[in-house]
Amino acid sequence: MKENIDMKNNVAAGLLALFLGGLGIHKFYNGSWRWGILYILFVWTYVPALVAIIEAIIYLTNASQYDIIYNQMPPDPWKW
Repeated sequence: MKENIDMKNNVAAGLLALFLGGLGIHKFYNGSWRWGILYILFVWTYVPALVAIIEAIIYLTNASQYDIIYNQMPPDPWKW
């Protein structure tokens, strides 16, 4: 497969979710900026941090599913 500048990496997204997930940085990386804004708004509840840990595990364990969702489908700001 030809590498493209816009291709997202599941390892980068997983590490961002693990370390900066409470702020929604991984959502901005994936192009889901609306979800990223919601994460920032609710960071004080610690719910985004807990969800981000789960998302980090999913990103790091399902590389093919990540590729289908974030690299092969058109971008959508509300994509989970």
